[in-house]
Amino acid sequence: MIFLFLLPMYLAAVVYMILRFLYWVKNCHHVFDWKPFKYPLAVWFAVSSVTPLIAVVLPKNTVTIVIRRYSTYWIGILLYLLMFIALFDLIRLIAKHTKLKDTKLFSRAGIISVGGIIAICAAVVCIYGFLNARHIRVTKYTAEVNKSCGERDSLRVVLIADTHMGYAIGADQIEQMAKRINEQDADLVVFAGDIFDNSCKNLDDPKRIAKAFRSIKSTYGTYAVFGNHDIEEQILMGFTLNFGPKKLNAQGMYDFMDECGVKLMTDQTMLIDDSFYLVGRRDGEKVGTEDGVRASIEELTEGLDKSKPIFVIAHEPDELQETADAGADIDFSGHTHDGQLFPLTIPVRLQWENPYGMIKKDNMYSLVTSGVGVYGPFMRVGTKAEIAVIDIEFTG
Repeated sequence: MIFLFLLPMYLAAVVYMILRFLYWVKNCHHVFDWKPFKYPLAVWFAVSSVTPLIAVVLPKNTVTIVIRRYSTYWIGILLYLLMFIALFDLIRLIAKHTKLKDTKLFSRAGIISVGGIIAICAAVVCIYGFLNARHIRVTKYTAEVNKSCGERDSLRVVLIADTHMGYAIGADQIEQMAKRINEQDADLVVFAGDIFDNSCKNLDDPKRIAKAFRSIKSTYGTYAVFGNHDIEEQILMGFTLNFGPKKLNAQGMYDFMDECGVKLMTDQTMLIDDSFYLVGRRDGEKVGTEDGVRASIEELTEGLDKSKPIFVIAHEPDELQETADAGADIDFSGHTHDGQLFPLTIPVRLQWENPYGMIKKDNMYSLVTSGVGVYGPFMRVGTKAEIAVIDIEFTG
């Protein structure tokens, strides 16, 4: 498992950060070198570091929710503190081999100044990241489909993905999302997976969340597919602890979607208003079924009247060529979060053909949203929480 591989690195990083922080405050004032100060500080760091594990082992209650939410902030703070500390330590290491070694950079005043800069930089980035993750924006696109769509010459679709409802994302964020959707006067609303954060039992206020979903208005309704996190699994610091038998989409998830008034599509094709097709695919990574098999896009589109528009909802933006070859006009996806946190945005953009935004693949558009929620740290740096709105013009 990835988490077990990374655990020693995580613990080493925490110890490194504690030692560097104590070294800095000791230079700030001798009082910070006293045991009555150092020991409680070290204990606070240590307890904060294990809050993700504490939240996993405790039964669900108000205290557990508070601890889990604290842990999502802590992971983000840890990430950027470590990044800035390591960066400045690297600069100092290089400077030791230059003429700067005899300057004030290596004096007590230099240590205090560098530590202060690190603390300020980390605080600014983290506060921005927390606030940015809570603010849902609207990103708009346009597309032309050279087909006829019944009586319609245009269609407005709102795409949402990666709400990750659970300990971190609660009713407040979902209500804000619903408000943003209803401001768009949508014809169709689609959710491209990762609706839950690996459990439907960790919602902070299920009734408020269901009410927010039911308040979403559109001409043709709200449709959704499951993603790789819509599986009942324990999750620790963003990593799933997938021991034991194959994990399935829980019945509670189906029931909750029904309560929310959302039409869940599991390898299904629907003809809407006798005008366009909607194809909802199971997730390729975590199919959520006993046999672990999802239908191919060719099977799902076989026999369709391809003179009509075909829209595909698939959580991950994979198999783009296959989907285009199958006659799809637009592929709606999420999953990537656009990397969510810099510098993680870099490998994500190298990994996927379309990591974010809209591209053209032959005659098909691939549209990928960065999502409403968060994965792991409750923070977005260099990306945004959003709903995507696409205005489709039919020119056939």
